[in-house]
Formats: sequence, structure tokens, C-alpha cells
Amino acid sequence: MTVLLKNRGALLLLMMNLFLVFTGIGLIVPILPKFMTELGVTGSIAGLLVAAFSLTQFLFSPLAGRLADRFGRKRIIVLGMLVFALSEWLFGIATDTLLLFVARMLGGVSGAMIMPAVMAYAADVTTKDERAAGMGFINASITTGFIIGPGLGGYIAKFGLRVPFYSAAVAGILAAVITLLFLREVRSASESASESASEAPSRKEPQGNLFTQLRYSYREPYFISLVLVFVMSFGLANFETIFGLFVDHKFGFGPDDIAFILTFGSIAGAVIQVTAFSWILKRFGEKRVISTCLLFAAIFILLVLFAHTFWLIFAFTFIIFLATDILRPTISTEMSMLAKDQQGYVAGLNSAFTSLGNIIGPIVAGVLLDANVNAPYVLASVILLLSFFLSLRTGKLRRQKTATTV
Repeated sequence: MTVLLKNRGALLLLMMNLFLVFTGIGLIVPILPKFMTELGVTGSIAGLLVAAFSLTQFLFSPLAGRLADRFGRKRIIVLGMLVFALSEWLFGIATDTLLLFVARMLGGVSGAMIMPAVMAYAADVTTKDERAAGMGFINASITTGFIIGPGLGGYIAKFGLRVPFYSAAVAGILAAVITLLFLREVRSASESASESASEAPSRKEPQGNLFTQLRYSYREPYFISLVLVFVMSFGLANFETIFGLFVDHKFGFGPDDIAFILTFGSIAGAVIQVTAFSWILKRFGEKRVISTCLLFAAIFILLVLFAHTFWLIFAFTFIIFLATDILRPTISTEMSMLAKDQQGYVAGLNSAFTSLGNIIGPIVAGVLLDANVNAPYVLASVILLLSFFLSLRTGKLRRQKTATTV
């Protein structure tokens, strides 16, 4: 653990900042259904709002990843956090759907800037053997933010439904200031430019706009993983986007109930990411972990439809969160291993393909929710099952390729 120990200060600072930001995001989750009802927002509009976030994240992610490679991770992280704070403040003051959409699109830009830069930074300060542990720590800070956020948001909402949004804005500004003052840059912009100029032709990074980069991505060894990311994100978006609306409409759960489920449903994921994630990957391998998590998520999302008590919903959601909290850093770790000297670029593409699934998924989920409250989860389960079979097929193809090469 030499490099992790050597750079533990930087990793802890990244974790602290992500914790603050995702605590800010988590603050608004339990009160979002009531907030949408207050503004007269339907399930379809709620889905479009999530899709607007994902659309801007999708469009901006590859560029943000390249900017992190060119100008440094720190600058992009700080700027992203400031944009996040602005988006939350605008959402808090919004009285019509137009401003809600503007706020969510700015939120997508901030997400595109923060996540690729953070993932690339973590990859820069860890060795190949320590990559899984580094990604586990980073994702644990995100999960922990979500653990603290909903419970805190449910409490803060007692002072007003809009107060959690203002609190999230304050959290974003605080995170930006901490990063600016204390996080050291991994490498300078000139060093990055020098490295880019000296890259071998075989690893030359594609140039051009988003769609040019996406076109180039199919030639890369991580393309199948990107496809899996897209399909997985589409299925998970159907579950996550309308969870609060689902339990609100079907069971009449209030902000406190939703906060309780989200808070304790995420604890296991955070504990696993910090204590056992690296061991799990070394023991079972990325392919097996990905397939297993997809299967469990698909099965238990379907089982939610048959739950009739609070504690059954809590138990099923707990398992779903555990599976997804392990799944996401596993895929990030797998892609990081293949990225080599393109960490920022590949992290940006990872975010872009995730956003592409998150664009389509919430729109479909919102429309289905208005038609039938159970329909989004049926579709989510089917999509995740398809992802499971795709992951099995991917592993088989790679084993055959390896055997042929040998």
C-alpha cells in the first residue's frame, strides 16, 4: 500500500470533497416528491428533469475529461463544484419548470467536470495493484454522502422544502474552497502537454468533438465495457429516478420514511467499499463481480413490486443499493486498468456513456410511472437482466481472445 500511504492526504481530501458534494445531493432526495407536488410536476416532467441533467453531463463529459488531462485535475474539480453550488441554488429559488431545467442542466455540467477529474486523479496517485482500493475509497465517500444526506435533508426540510437546496449550495462552495486551498495538483498543464506530445502512435488519443470521440471509442479495448455501462445505467436509472415518487405514490411514504430507507440502505455499500472492495475484486475478479451484482439488482428490483410492508421494501432496497454500490466502482476499476495513459479521457467517456443511459432511462421511467406505477421497475429488471447476459457474453469473448493470443 506504499502509494496509497504516500498519497493518503490527497485521497482523503478528494473523499472529503466528494462527501460534501454528495451529501448536498442527498439532502434533496427525500423531499423531492413533495417539492415536485408543490410545483405541480408530473412523473413525465420529473423524468425529463433527470434526463436534462444527464444530457448535459453526456455532452460535456468527454470534453471535461480532456480538460482535466490538459489543465490539471484540481482546476476542473474546483470549477465543477462551483457550478454545482450554482445549480442547487437556482433549483431552490425556482418557481417554474424553465428554471428547474436550467438548474438541472448546470448540475449536469458540474457532474461532468467533477467525476472524471476525481477518478483520473485517483488513478494518477495509485498503482495498478492499488487501483481497486483507491476507487473503492473514492466511491465510498460518494456512498457515505448519500447515507448522511437523505437523513439530514429530511431533518432540514422541517424548516422548509427549499432549505435543503440552499444547504446543498453551501456544501458545494465549501468543497470548492477546501479543494482550492489544500489539494495539490498531480501534474502541471505543461507536463500533461509534454506527455501528450510524446505518446506512442498506437495510443494516440482521439481528437475532435464528443461524437468524434464516441466514434473512435469502438476501436478501444474498453469499448465493450462502455456498452455495458450504457445498458446498466439505463436499467438503474429506471429504479433510482422514480424511487421517491414510487414509494410516495404507492405507499404514501413521507420524507422521513424515504430518508430512512436511503440512509440505511446505503450503509452496507459504504462499509464494503472501504473494508472489503479490494479483496472482493482480487478474490473473484471484475467480470464475476459485475455479473453477480447485475443479477442481484435485477432480481430484487422485481421483488420490490411484490413487497407490501415497509420493512420488506427496506430489505430489498438495501440489497439493491449494496449491489449497485459494488458494481459502479468495479466497472470504473476495470476500465481504469485498460485506460493506461488516457485516464482522464476514458473517465470522461465512462461518464458520457453513463449519462447516455441516464438520459433515456429517466424519460422512459417518468412516462411509465404516469401510466402504471409498477411499469418502470418491470422494465428496469428486464434491462438489468439483459446487462447480466451481456456481461457473461463479454467475459466469454475476452477469454476466447486471450486464449487465441496466447
